[in-house]
Amino acid sequence: MSNKILYLIIFQSIVSWSQSTEIEKSLFVVGDDSIPNSSINLKEVVVYQPLIFESYDSAKSYAILRNRTYKVYPYAKLASDRLQILNRRLKNIEGKRKKRKYLKRLEKFIYEEFEQDLKKLSRSQGKILIKLVHRQTGETTHSLIKALRNGWRATIYQATASFFKLSLKETYDPKNNYQDYLIEDILLRAFSSEKLVEQKTALEYDLNQLYYLWKEKMKKPKNVPGQVKYRLIN
Repeated sequence: MSNKILYLIIFQSIVSWSQSTEIEKSLFVVGDDSIPNSSINLKEVVVYQPLIFESYDSAKSYAILRNRTYKVYPYAKLASDRLQILNRRLKNIEGKRKKRKYLKRLEKFIYEEFEQDLKKLSRSQGKILIKLVHRQTGETTHSLIKALRNGWRATIYQATASFFKLSLKETYDPKNNYQDYLIEDILLRAFSSEKLVEQKTALEYDLNQLYYLWKEKMKKPKNVPGQVKYRLIN
């Protein structure tokens, strides 16, 4: 009888030790955290629709648009950052005269800081930049100038832009403008791959919903046998 009891004690000890060992093996220490965890939190992975195009020209156009977007997005991001800082500072400045003086000084500073870079932008890049300013701030470039300076200055800038076939009143609308949809696709893929630094946007869109929206809008007959598809590699 005593042997049976001893056997049971030894058996239970082995089982308990085995379970403890298995638990220890399944625990992980992450970074500087001294508390073991039973799992590791992995970074969220976003899966995008594959980039497939009907023709070589459409794939090439997307690649060109991507390069232009990569180049001008940082300026739109900077514009949004500066606008937020500007609005905070203006709240602490009393009197319209002091505010006008501050805005004029700021305009001169920004002009001198970015004049050479912005001059190098092509008309196509300038158009994308105007759209992205609207995406990041929720306001058109024209309305920002009008609010921060005055209507007359906004009119002058708009007239100047029109000489280059640009409009400061341009808006960002990926639901109704196919190029804007492609820009949104480019940005979200770039944020996911950390090719661009994401900044919270004033206008938010669901890329998956946009994909199916434009798939329906641009619906074409079923593939013709032998038709070549083009896939763009990031």
